[in-house]
Amino acid sequence: MRKGVSSNENYKYKIIGVDDEVGVLDTLKVFLNKAGYGFVGISDPMEAIERVKEEHFDLMLLDFIMTPIHGDQVVEEIRKFNKDLYILLLTGHKDLAPPLDTIKRLDIQGYCEKSDKFDQLLLLVESGIKAVAQMNQIKEINLELKDTYDKLEKAYLENIQTLRYTVEAKDPYTRGHSDRVSEYSVLLGKKLGLSEQDINLLKVGGLFHDIGKIGVPDSILLKESKLTDDEYSEIKNHPTIGTHILSNATIFKDTLPIVKHHHERYDGNGYPGKLVGEQIPYLARITAIADSFDAMTSRRTYRNSLSLDVVKSEIERCKGTQFDPNYANAFLDIINNDYSQIEEIRVKYNPEQ
Repeated sequence: MRKGVSSNENYKYKIIGVDDEVGVLDTLKVFLNKAGYGFVGISDPMEAIERVKEEHFDLMLLDFIMTPIHGDQVVEEIRKFNKDLYILLLTGHKDLAPPLDTIKRLDIQGYCEKSDKFDQLLLLVESGIKAVAQMNQIKEINLELKDTYDKLEKAYLENIQTLRYTVEAKDPYTRGHSDRVSEYSVLLGKKLGLSEQDINLLKVGGLFHDIGKIGVPDSILLKESKLTDDEYSEIKNHPTIGTHILSNATIFKDTLPIVKHHHERYDGNGYPGKLVGEQIPYLARITAIADSFDAMTSRRTYRNSLSLDVVKSEIERCKGTQFDPNYANAFLDIINNDYSQIEEIRVKYNPEQ
């Protein structure tokens, strides 16, 4: 069992594996039982669909190429009656995986190539279980606090705040990051003359834009050396994980586009949707600038904070590629003419920097 994985905590989570090769299921059973998870293996995809109807599972490991139906068809049937099951697709080869639009449409959370080495699969399972745990906590809160909207909103925000603090507490170099991104976003939104409703969405979206990092393994999140391609792919999952976590409450409905798309780039080379230009929700375009500004002006394990001149040059250079040029110009105007407002935020949420 990998260091940091608690079998005492894992045993309560149930995983269902669906693969028409019994040998694969036997191997998964041994591997996941050793990690402390409850595991049920089913070789008939049609039987698996019925089993999910009758019994609760937290996560599904699903083979793609099967008979009599493929994995994507299994998901299509399951999504008709179960929208919450966390599904990881297993493929014999990445070229045999379904198209990206199919994965998005069916809300498949990820896929992994089959291998006799299970480290990457275990990382994906751990990330999935973390997300499931947080979703379960949020659902419990929803059930307990249905009496009034105000009471629900207050309690829900307090619990999500706790998750947010948990994320930032892992790394002292990012402490206060979400507070600053929230304030910078509001500053830019006011500069652009947005409505009070939009300003409030920017405030909430900034606070919770990185909540999905709760589902990223600490071994990756806190790694000081260069990330591998697989590890970087895990990091890039955090907007989708965050959206999944917050989607269970209507109070976050209008905030989800910020959480999901704050790493999109104006030129279409961002993630997770590779949206281009004004396809990117405008509040996410604003948050992206605030997020990048704070990243550049904050100290990291691998570098000191960048000077203001360098930061301004970077924002200028990235207009039209990473950033919406109009929003970037507005933020540069704040830096050049109202920097005291930015400095006040930096001191308020991180006095030592």
